[in-house]
Amino acid sequence: MDLRRDTELWNKPCWCVHHTTGQAQCTQIQTIFPQETTTLQHSSKMASSSPIIFLFVAFLLVASSLSPVLSLPIPSDSGQHRRAVNQTFHPGLQLQKLKRVRAYFRKINKPAVKSIQSPDGDVIDCVLSHLQPAFDHPKLRGQKPLDPPERPKGHDSINAMEETSQLWSNSGESCPEGTVPIRRMAEKDILRASSIKRFGRKSTRNVRRDSTGSDHEHAVVFVNGDQYYGAKASINVWAPHVADQYEFSLSQIWIISGSFGNDLNTIEAGWQVSPELYGDNYPRFFTYWTTDAYQATGCYNLLCSGFVQTNNKIAIGAAISPRSSYNRKQFDIGIMVWKDPKHGHWWLEYGSGLLVGYWPSFLFSHLGNHANMIQFGGEIVNTRSTGFHTSTQMGSGHFSEEGFGKASYFRNLQVVDWDNSLLPLQNLHLLADHPNCYDIKQGINNVWGTYFYYGGPGRNVKCP
Repeated sequence: MDLRRDTELWNKPCWCVHHTTGQAQCTQIQTIFPQETTTLQHSSKMASSSPIIFLFVAFLLVASSLSPVLSLPIPSDSGQHRRAVNQTFHPGLQLQKLKRVRAYFRKINKPAVKSIQSPDGDVIDCVLSHLQPAFDHPKLRGQKPLDPPERPKGHDSINAMEETSQLWSNSGESCPEGTVPIRRMAEKDILRASSIKRFGRKSTRNVRRDSTGSDHEHAVVFVNGDQYYGAKASINVWAPHVADQYEFSLSQIWIISGSFGNDLNTIEAGWQVSPELYGDNYPRFFTYWTTDAYQATGCYNLLCSGFVQTNNKIAIGAAISPRSSYNRKQFDIGIMVWKDPKHGHWWLEYGSGLLVGYWPSFLFSHLGNHANMIQFGGEIVNTRSTGFHTSTQMGSGHFSEEGFGKASYFRNLQVVDWDNSLLPLQNLHLLADHPNCYDIKQGINNVWGTYFYYGGPGRNVKCP
């Protein structure tokens, strides 16, 4: 999630629009990720008569199972991707890569006390809470998840979403108490990444002080210049078109502290469409964190040790359903992140009262104290892989001026202050760094409080 700090754009004028609407309910589904295996078939006669021949044939079979890897696009220095050409096949190197992939695969897929086959083909593993990836961290090893903290004052249940459900649990199956549901990863998910080291992490090129030359584009509102201890909003959910495997479209809340250099701390939560990470074009509930500007720390969801999940009903990284449709019924999800005054950890709530878990305070440097910036809005990646601006959509794929039912929105924007109280935003700034491609308009009323519409289609006559 690229972050921008171009002060020349912060003071752009705001447009006010006024709409009133009711609430919607979201559920989550999962998408099929069949687990890949490599099968070595041979006759017992061959094995007994010529073990050398058998080993050679088996080796070739294993090597051939890796051949799709060679046809994957390779990231270039410019942030775009090119097709591999004239590359020599090295069976030994590919076999080593497969071994590393499978070792990592075993590390992130924890042993389950129960596995639930979702109607859509996904497998949800119910993992004992103390065995989840977070507790691989040296500072958490041997510990157990903390009890729920006190909610911020002014937490309005009237505007919050009702409790969500997921497709895998609608069949009557559920993860037992004392476990957390974790979406099982497949080998092909890892093979889509540029490297095992970068799997589940974002590019270090993401952090820019301005938008010049960057392949990340935004339509956001933000507040800064104070001490912040959390944020809350309801986010309209759509399934925007993503034109390239190595692009994404997201809508989220950023909790930010530090400078926009190597010490940047962020906590992020919302929904995203990312074919590279998930292998499809469904909007998915996600989280992210970093303490060094996306360099070596942090990850998406539960793909590294850090975030401690406490809920046995929500699978982070699962697809969201139902989704909004143009000029039809609208759906949104409630997201709140706040710092527990007692222990100092950053907690995440989804919907109405569903505590998903927390980021321990020791993970962070600057966010160990407070945030100095809160940001809400949309972001896309524009690789220009066709030589033109991408047609990847942001939000609904329609500009903000179209309003409710057509343009995507954030509503009931609030921040948490030092007294653990939810407050409306003050001194709000708007930023659309490519307004002919994606724009934003803000408003306020008695039902939605502070809100905004945002998004766009990407490439068009004014955005070549």
